[in-house]
Amino acid sequence: MFSAKTVYLQKFESMTKYIYQNEKWTDFTWHDKQISVLLAQVRNLQGRLLGKMNALGFGFQAEATLETITLDILKSSEIEGEKLNRAQVRSSIARRLGIEAAGLVSSARNIDGIVEMMLDATQRYEVTLTEERMFGWHAALFPTGYSGGYKIDVACYRKGEMQVVSGAMGKEKVHYEAVVTKQIKPEMDKFLKWLNSKNDKMDSVIKVAIAHLWFVTIHPFDDGNGRIARTISDMLLARSDESKQRFYSMSAQILKERKKYYEVLEKTQHSINSDITVWLEWFLNCLKNALLASEKILQSVLSKADFWNRNAKTTFNDRQIKMLNKLLDGDFRGKLQSSKWAKICKCSQDTAIRDIKDLIEKGILQQEQQGGRSTNYELAQTPDT
Repeated sequence: MFSAKTVYLQKFESMTKYIYQNEKWTDFTWHDKQISVLLAQVRNLQGRLLGKMNALGFGFQAEATLETITLDILKSSEIEGEKLNRAQVRSSIARRLGIEAAGLVSSARNIDGIVEMMLDATQRYEVTLTEERMFGWHAALFPTGYSGGYKIDVACYRKGEMQVVSGAMGKEKVHYEAVVTKQIKPEMDKFLKWLNSKNDKMDSVIKVAIAHLWFVTIHPFDDGNGRIARTISDMLLARSDESKQRFYSMSAQILKERKKYYEVLEKTQHSINSDITVWLEWFLNCLKNALLASEKILQSVLSKADFWNRNAKTTFNDRQIKMLNKLLDGDFRGKLQSSKWAKICKCSQDTAIRDIKDLIEKGILQQEQQGGRSTNYELAQTPDT
């Protein structure tokens, strides 16, 4: 036997497929007891990390920020299946932040646009997020007006309906149907008003989680919704930290947990009410893991700085500095050989061999023990030595 309440709920569920179809869907609720411990842990980790970094000099902070924002941009794009050139991303950020870094290269137009969006969000985190500013981000993401081989509406809300699907043609599975076109503008107006308002009763980290969910639920653009959602998250995390310096990457952690991210997002968007406890739990756990992972970034920056401090009185030419930074940053792929040195530094093979021999004599490089058809080299002074 079905009760009247059961029949009503079944009817309600058939009518209400997605969370935004609920009346007053943005009156989000959650169970404080289920997230309070996690939130406290996140806040503690944030404070400890910022305390560590503030105790270091400006140069270390700038280097850590450069590495973190580089990682954030690379991983945010990778979530969408796009792999960017790390050296170009890092160089574009360094130039715009005025950071002196060895081995800078020219960067592509699309990379400069992504960097400009991220830096506008994190370096101007206190500035009101307006529709015009967000349209500027979207234009920076798609400078040619195309996404892949498809022309899209740029710097404006989408003009067509949107579905998130997967599967082969003819066997597609619809995961989500976004807010209908005519409702985008009023929904985004409400979102931006809430985002820019000051709510002393809501923890600022909880606000980051809600903003991310709210934005991707509306899905206001033809493309780039995920990247802009993560950019908004970075902006609000900078507000939460009250710092332009970035020492942890939420996007890098989301990439690691991508499958769970989409599962929780889909489950929440199919909710018949506005309880988002499951989403908040996942988001806080992801942020906690991002903060814990930042220890590796910090250690890498400190180890690299220690290497250069130990060799402060050693003379290097520009080619050597460029190649050593590549090795220390983990940017060098494969084995270091004189032919690769010559190609990267755009010098002759003889010059490359002289550079390498000089570094061996100074105790910086050494020949790898494993034999082979080619002679390979490695750092004799590891960053942790």
